[in-house]
Amino acid sequence: MKYLVRERIFGIGDDFWIEDETGQRVFFVDGKVLRLHQTFELKTGDGQVAAKIHKKAISLRDTMVVERDGDRLATVRKKLISPFRDRFTVELADGQEWSIKGNILDKEYEIEDERGSLAEISRKWFRIRDTYAVEVAPDAVDVALVLAVAVCVDALAHHDEDGKGDD
Repeated sequence: MKYLVRERIFGIGDDFWIEDETGQRVFFVDGKVLRLHQTFELKTGDGQVAAKIHKKAISLRDTMVVERDGDRLATVRKKLISPFRDRFTVELADGQEWSIKGNILDKEYEIEDERGSLAEISRKWFRIRDTYAVEVAPDAVDVALVLAVAVCVDALAHHDEDGKGDD
């Protein structure tokens, strides 16, 4: 299924909806304003918090953490050295690792695990400049986690684009 993300995001306090391909609002990303570090909550359409996303306070590289009910689900980091392509890693709490590679700033990248593609992120499906899609593989067990990771990557890439990256 494809999820649509409007790209007027990642300023302080920005809120936005993630819609499914039929236009139904399925997740709300609530940007928290009065926090020391960049923080978002990914909420379901009925307002339940599916994931909390926040920038890690102290780290060698820009890092974001995804939590659910106070437990860490994933840690998203930009790789220190990645010639020719942008690369991120996602360390899951259960020990698995996902890789993210492609052109992050142009929103043309893929999230993969050892079995293959979990999601493809792309603008190519849209003529609207400020929209991109996250096409989640049908066998992905946690759509909210995949979308939260995409939000992390976008926030970290935007942070680097502004020249505020730590690496």
